[in-house]
Amino acid sequence: MTLKVVLAEDSPLLRAGIARLLTDEAINVVGQAADPDTLLHIVAAHVPDVAVIDIRMPPTHTVEGIEAAATIRAEHPSTAVVLLSQYIETEHLNTLLASGAAGLGYLLKDRVAHIGEFVEALHRVARGGTAIDPTLIDRILARPHRVRQPIDALTLREREVLALMAQGRSNRAIAAGLFLTERTVETHVGAIFVKLGLAPEPENHRRVLAVLTHLDAQHS
Repeated sequence: MTLKVVLAEDSPLLRAGIARLLTDEAINVVGQAADPDTLLHIVAAHVPDVAVIDIRMPPTHTVEGIEAAATIRAEHPSTAVVLLSQYIETEHLNTLLASGAAGLGYLLKDRVAHIGEFVEALHRVARGGTAIDPTLIDRILARPHRVRQPIDALTLREREVLALMAQGRSNRAIAAGLFLTERTVETHVGAIFVKLGLAPEPENHRRVLAVLTHLDAQHS
């Protein structure tokens, strides 16, 4: 089934470019918006599979995109949301994670240039998965901190597994990416949750939510 996407970006040039890229990938761009109000009207009319939203939109270019995304997730839960940001802005992440990580993406705009990865991320969130930009995960894991935290107990391999898990990767995908067996990855995942004091949840996106929430709280 063809993916239906609504695109919200106030830059006409960038908006047109992204729309063209998605159309070339057989994704149906059912609407485009330059401001949050127009975005919400289009989503209500078309109920797309995914809304791709710039975080900084008119009129103030601060949190309008975040607020629109929160509204969409509350009023149209079947529509997944992928936020695009020019810069890493971790302070906004928990705002949306508070309602769950299912069907949520947070990507840097540079990621759009990697069209294969971008399209795969759209399909992943449309299926109820999560897509968090690898650069964001790397920044969170690399931040210096004065007080020793539970994350300090993770081994280098466990940090690699955590970074991929936070991107929404399955244990099988992590195993393939790190050239490990799936059983070994399961062992690392179990160790990560024990060391972070996080109880594993039955759904993968809940595990991602727990990990990201914990990391963001510890490094804010």
